Amino acid sequence: MSKTAFLFPGQGSQKCGMGKDFYEQSKTAKMIFDRASEILGFDMKALCFEPNEKLDQTEYTQAALVTTCLAMARTAVEKGLKADITAGLSLGEYAAIAVAGGMSDADAIRTTRVRGILMQQAVPRGEGSMAAVLGMETEKIEEILQSMDSVTIANYNCPGQIVITGKTFAVEQAKAVLQEAGARRVLTLNVSGPFHSPMLQGAGEALRRELDHVAWSNLEIPYVTNVTAETVTEIGQTKALLGQQVASPVRWEQSVRRMIASGVTAFVEIGPGKTLTGFLKKIDRDVSCFSIQTMEELETVLLQLQSMKTTA
Repeated sequence: MSKTAFLFPGQGSQKCGMGKDFYEQSKTAKMIFDRASEILGFDMKALCFEPNEKLDQTEYTQAALVTTCLAMARTAVEKGLKADITAGLSLGEYAAIAVAGGMSDADAIRTTRVRGILMQQAVPRGEGSMAAVLGMETEKIEEILQSMDSVTIANYNCPGQIVITGKTFAVEQAKAVLQEAGARRVLTLNVSGPFHSPMLQGAGEALRRELDHVAWSNLEIPYVTNVTAETVTEIGQTKALLGQQVASPVRWEQSVRRMIASGVTAFVEIGPGKTLTGFLKKIDRDVSCFSIQTMEELETVLLQLQSMKTTA
């Protein structure tokens, strides 16, 4: 039997106005945005809907994006969309776990606010950076980085797109070496730190202490973890995995392949942007992928999935 997966994007997909039509048209979405404002002590609507500089600051971005994804996902479920498994890219894993039943929306929002602050403060600005390596085989990148210090792989996004992370000088050296070795392009990313590098281990340890305050629940459906690309069915594993996640590579391509191997044929990206949909098309063109950023797109996807079921 074919399965459907919900996918949630990570930091970088945020944009002004995200979730606004959900807030205006869905009581459930409105409740989630308003509850986030109460929990965090600032106006989540203003942060997400009005032009401002804070939306791109890690300490605000993470909670804002998770709030938006949860508002969209809860509305989608309310309207009849059903997932058999979930996954999220880095930050998106918190929305994935909440939708899978492992933690409350309130805990996901509260925890990602702390996570954003910890990651923002982990490394002084300018000391770490990240870069996307395009058009080079993963094995070749891994081989080259083995001989270099202070730079590692941050994201296995899809074939032909790997992100590296580490100390700024090391990332700059790696960029030159990778380009000389045949990479099509190596682009420095506009991020505030070397995320998913060993430089964030301290942030991961502090985050684990914050995760002690989460009221964990048994998972209703499984999710796939970034850390190992394995399916998680027991919530007891989650705290340790989320603590490791900030300093470990995001194994996104491997996670998608794991879901496909388990019988997933339809992937629904929920949240701003279509980054994950783009990765999916490069990982496996045979799967069906959908994107929900607006209420109108939600209605369209509901009809498309219903049509797929009736013709199957």
